[in-house]
Formats: sequence, structure tokens, C-alpha cells
Amino acid sequence: MQPLPGFRDFLPKDCAVRNYIFDRWREVARRYGFAEWDGPVLEPTDLYTKKSGPEIVTQLFNFTDKGDRELTPTLARVIAANHREFKKPLKWFSIPQCFRYEKQQRGRLREHYQFNADIIGEESLEADVELIALCIDLLRAFGFAAEDVVVRVSDREFWIDFLRAQNVPEEQWQEMLQAIDKSEREPREKTATRLGPLAEPAFKILDGGGRSEKLERLLAELKNRGLSEFVQIDLGIVRGLAYYSGVVFEAFDRGGKLRALAGGGRYDNLIQQLSDGAVSLPALGFAMGDVVLGELIAEIPAAKTKMEEAIAAQQNVDIYIVIAKEERRADALAQIQALRDRGYRVDFPLTSAKVGKQFQTAEQLGARIAILFGDEWPQVKLKDLRTGEQSLLPQAELSARFASL
Repeated sequence: MQPLPGFRDFLPKDCAVRNYIFDRWREVARRYGFAEWDGPVLEPTDLYTKKSGPEIVTQLFNFTDKGDRELTPTLARVIAANHREFKKPLKWFSIPQCFRYEKQQRGRLREHYQFNADIIGEESLEADVELIALCIDLLRAFGFAAEDVVVRVSDREFWIDFLRAQNVPEEQWQEMLQAIDKSEREPREKTATRLGPLAEPAFKILDGGGRSEKLERLLAELKNRGLSEFVQIDLGIVRGLAYYSGVVFEAFDRGGKLRALAGGGRYDNLIQQLSDGAVSLPALGFAMGDVVLGELIAEIPAAKTKMEEAIAAQQNVDIYIVIAKEERRADALAQIQALRDRGYRVDFPLTSAKVGKQFQTAEQLGARIAILFGDEWPQVKLKDLRTGEQSLLPQAELSARFASL
């Protein structure tokens, strides 16, 4: 039996990587004052079609439950229902498992974990700066430097002003924006066909002829934080979804080998839209998936080493108890429980084994100290596995010795 296409098994080593990623996400988000929240795996299909249009259903796992409700695997809904309970702005993050029904490819599976961060109730540009800074610091937390990753920033309002100036009817805006968004990934001739008469002025902007005072202010704010080397103004980033309304951004590896590491932007009208006008709050957010992130960590030596060291520090045991004489097992077990009660990570052989094999296991588990229960009882032998230094001491003095080590 094999897992479903696009789904993953998580063996212990895979869980260690996943937990490492989750820990960095949570650590940095909390440094920025974000609070964690969560929602259900399933939502009414209407919630997604309202947000992204009926075509989104083809990309979702959707089904009908036993009550004849259509369900699919939810921040705007939650905010609309509960926003009065919280002081604004809200800074929330979540790490849901997400699902998509589409062909799997490199960096894109049918399931993945995703870090979401959103700021609700703040319309100033400072909120956009804060969110982009969070995205950059998340990448830095994994060991990426400015030569490894870049956050490309744009502004949909810039393009809306452009379309207005070109007298493009509003009902055609989304089509034009999607063409601009795909321009980097498609042949220029195809983009020109999509844009029609707008092709020449749009290409002039995309080739470096556009200027946005808002984005220049944003870049200056990030420079004040020492983060500007991670950022690039790129008006070719538009984000294809219709609900984005202002500054948008995407993070990429500098080599351009992988899909986007993260993406998001401002969506000031979405909560009003999903609540049928009951609640109107400015909002912005971004998402970062674990699949592409894991691939880049594996490719960047500094990031990979940082992850391996962090995982080893989490998984290694502090103390391994070597039971040289089975008659001493009861005494050893009493000591093991006492040590675990004090918070030490302690392991031992569940069944009788040769002493040499036990020391080998201790080293494999990364133990710092081995304690041997044998003929020396009521004294025990303590060995520092990093230095090889050994000492014999009464069992009653073990706690004091651990404190000094």
C-alpha cells in the first residue's frame, strides 16, 4: 500500500524537520507579537467561491457530507464573527495543514503545512512594512542570507492607477492584472497578445520604467530596520487572486530554481465581501509553505547545518544509564525516574545487553554522560562521553555533579 499521490508519510526524521520548521515559525512570530489561532480543516464551499470565484472548486478537495452540505478543507469568517472581542490591530498567525486538488510537482504537493500571518484593522503602510519584515526574519531564522533569498515587492494600486489612466473598463482589470502577473513565466509574445494595446506601456514599466512613491517609502522603512538588502521592488509581482488591493510581495530563492517560498499582500475589502458587508476592516497577510522551504534548506549548506544542529540538540539524550549488572537494575530505574523528574532526557537498555553495546548506544543517541551501575555499587561510575573523563562517586552525589556539569 502506498500513500495517495501528493501526500506524505512523516517518519521520525521527517517529523524532526517538520517540528524544526514549526518551532522557527512560532518563535519568530511571537517575537513580533503575533498570537496563534486555528480553525477547522473543513469549511463550506461557498466561503471559497465567495473569496476566489467558482473556478476555485476545481483546485479543492470538495465533497458532500451526510447532511447534503458541500464541504472543503478561515480567518475572514472568524474575524467577522469575533472581531469585537479584540483590540485592533489584530496580529494573528496559524500553521494549518492545507490541501489542494491539482497535479503534484516539485515544491507543490496535494497536502502541505503553511504558516499564515495576518494583521487585521490597520491601514497604514507601517503594517505592510511590519509584515514584510516578519517574512524576512522568518527566512533569516532558517539561516538564509540576502544572497540566498529575496522578497520582491509590488503594489496593485500602482497598476489599477495605470489601467484607469489607460481608460481600461473595470470589468477587464482582473484579466489585465493576471496577464501582468504571468508575464515573467510566459513568452513575451503571449503576454503581448493578452495585453493588446496595453502591451507597450506595460512592458516599459516592467522593464524598469515604473516608479512608486509608496514602495520607495516602504523600502526606506525596511532600510531603517537593516533589512533592505533582502528586498527588491519588482512591479511584475501582482498576485493573481482578485481580492488583493494594495502592496503585494513574494519571496524567492536568489537562484530562481524553486517556486515562491512565500507570498501575500493587502486585502482590505475581503472581510467586508465575505461578511456580506456586515464587517469592514483593512487587512493584510502572507503564507509560507513547508514544502518549498524544506527544499531550499536542503540546498543551502548554512541553513542545512543549522537545522541539523538544532534537531540534534532536541533529540540527543542528556544521560544514558549503563546497567552492567542486572542485580542493579532496580537501583538504576529509581535513579532514572529521579533524573527524568528533574527534567533530564534519560535513556537506558530495556533488556540485558553487553556493556560495550550499551556505551555504543549511548554515543549513537548523542548522550553527554553515561552512568554505569555495576560492581562498584553503592558507588557508580560516571563518564563524560565528550572528553572521556571518568570518575567514581557515591550515588547520593550524582545530583550535585550533574548541576556542575
